[in-house]
Amino acid sequence: MLWRYFALIQHQELHSDCMSCFGLCCAALPFAASSDFAIDKNAGQPCPNLRADFRCGIHTGLRERGFRGCTVYDCFGAGQKVSRLTYNGRDWRQAPETAGQMFEVFLVMRQLHELLWYLLEALSFPGTEELQEPLMRMVEQTQELTFLRPEQLLQLEVHVHRAEVNELLLRASEQTREARRAQLRPAPKRQKNYGRGADLIGAKLRGADLRCLSLRGAYLIAADLSGADLRHADLIGADFRDTNLSGADLRGSLFLTQAQLQAAKGNSATRLPEGLTHPEHWL
Repeated sequence: MLWRYFALIQHQELHSDCMSCFGLCCAALPFAASSDFAIDKNAGQPCPNLRADFRCGIHTGLRERGFRGCTVYDCFGAGQKVSRLTYNGRDWRQAPETAGQMFEVFLVMRQLHELLWYLLEALSFPGTEELQEPLMRMVEQTQELTFLRPEQLLQLEVHVHRAEVNELLLRASEQTREARRAQLRPAPKRQKNYGRGADLIGAKLRGADLRCLSLRGAYLIAADLSGADLRHADLIGADFRDTNLSGADLRGSLFLTQAQLQAAKGNSATRLPEGLTHPEHWL
């Protein structure tokens, strides 16, 4: 179908291409000295590891040098979009007067690209046939926003658009999880969903049956999900920092991203959805 081809092309554009970016995440974003970052850095202050060619000077040793946080960040292709299209290839070092605006535009673009990623994934969910047209319309609407001029992007009320997108994504999630629940054998237990933003920090969920549940925005920091069955669970926005996913089954899970996996711990026995890969730091 035409929409499948369209979705494939769009998804390819949402993969980060650091070689085509002006190091925007390395300059626009702030971070604080912690287990994720070795130093403090203010928003708008270029990282000292950012080279003149906008490449990272310690890219191959980020984790070893104390910059683990950099390895789990994904701009969903917003960096190259802002660098090459919004600002027509004119970087913030060539034109210092644009730096502040460019960094703010990048933050807006990143949100729009993330929404596009989730919308395009939702288009592939089974049991959501009635949502195909509204999802496609929202994809087109969101894509149009990414082509706005810098000043227009800064005036955009992204939170309003995000709320509209989230309503569609939630409906798609509920419908596909219900469809999958009816197909699975043995049938998943009828458990109460944890609810968005559930506090599961350090939770002991080893071997738990979490199939088709909603873990949207759940705080799973340092939780033990080893051997857990997360097939067809909604994982949008779940915080997987130091989560143990060794031997867990994540096949068919909804809205899981590579960045979430980068933040987690796992091993070769961890089963992943198609299109995602085992991070290099996993055992």
